[in-house]
Amino acid sequence: MSSDVFRVLHVCTGNICRSPLAEHLMRDGLRTRLGDAADRFVVESAGTWGHTGSPMETYALSTLATYALDGSAFSARELVAEHVVAADLILGATREHRAAAVVLHPRAAARTFTLREFARLTAGVDPTALPSGDAVERARALVVAAAANRGLVPPERPRDDDVDDPYQAPASAFATCGALVHATLQGPLDLLGG
Repeated sequence: MSSDVFRVLHVCTGNICRSPLAEHLMRDGLRTRLGDAADRFVVESAGTWGHTGSPMETYALSTLATYALDGSAFSARELVAEHVVAADLILGATREHRAAAVVLHPRAAARTFTLREFARLTAGVDPTALPSGDAVERARALVVAAAANRGLVPPERPRDDDVDDPYQAPASAFATCGALVHATLQGPLDLLGG
């Protein structure tokens, strides 16, 4: 892990629906909040049962388009240990994806969450308690704060930490998934943006 770059890895099953949506929405949110400093963030995705080389699902692409984002150049890949080792923050779509990442590299447990879990655990973080000035230093501190809140801020139901899979569902399911991912990212992105 390079100290001048912060790597985020989104994980889902096929890497054609949820994780590429999260990847593109997070990258855009960082750019909006950090401007050129967003270049110090590498946001990627992979799938536990990746459809390597496949494009995003058609409805995932159309969902991204509603946020004025283009995912047409995206190519899916399968999750491997090297992706987990290199990431500063791993965000799974579900608890199953979180576990799959940790199995590949157990030492990543402290920096591996589901997307909704990370948002929940960082919701109570005081922005003034995070370092200011350096975006990567701030991001690293946010991950530490989230890990420290584990067990202190439980979900109402464990499945509340999961993002449902819209695969092979109608366009409306992808729109719902995209809206949930977008909304879930806002709190962490605001904290990262300082």
